[in-house]
Amino acid sequence: MAETVLETHGLTMRFGGVTASDNVDFKLKSRELRCLIGPNGAGKSTFFKCVTGLLTPTEGHVFMRGQEVTGWQPHQIAALGVGIKTQTPNVLDALSVHENIWLAARRFHPVAEARARTDEMIARLALGNIARTPLGELAHGERQRVELGLVAVADPWLVLLDEPAAGMSAQDVERMTAIIHDLTRTAAVVIVEHDMQFIRAIADRVTVFHQGAVLMEDHVDRVMSDARVRAVYLGKKS
Repeated sequence: MAETVLETHGLTMRFGGVTASDNVDFKLKSRELRCLIGPNGAGKSTFFKCVTGLLTPTEGHVFMRGQEVTGWQPHQIAALGVGIKTQTPNVLDALSVHENIWLAARRFHPVAEARARTDEMIARLALGNIARTPLGELAHGERQRVELGLVAVADPWLVLLDEPAAGMSAQDVERMTAIIHDLTRTAAVVIVEHDMQFIRAIADRVTVFHQGAVLMEDHVDRVMSDARVRAVYLGKKS
């Protein structure tokens, strides 16, 4: 059986009298791709922040490959070999695309391997024509691709992505989809996303959040056609 690489037990996050994440049990297998969806305020982003170390849960536990990481800081979780892309970019705008990806690769690999991985990642993401451009000068979609490259170049076994397709063009989303599918050859991937077209293109299994709890977890086709999901999230446009 596939190894469980990410698991939460009773994960709960309260802000005063508001329960943003409510007793969430979650399990992800090796090389599995899972999308987390739900309406605004459903709790998916809070859950993501608890898993990535941006928040310490009020109650419950987070395990990665069987090791408890509840309350760990993001850099401690990343050091385990976990790639994290949040909505707040972790990039150096004054440095070039090449320099940013090189620095990310060098954190985990020797010089020669880091150089080779940097060149490979720039080619895979079609960033060659802007490789020497400062990151601060890039368009949004280009920046999103670079940020994914910073995650992927470290060769992580678990990748956690918060809205990777937000604000991207159709062409950029197509490239993003290909890279994420490529990642699943060696890594499990969790994606928090609002773009339903992107989810339909990339997802297999989907977890639906509602009012802080898991409403449903199933194949994307069954989730999209479920009356409860349509009522709380997709609405008439579904």
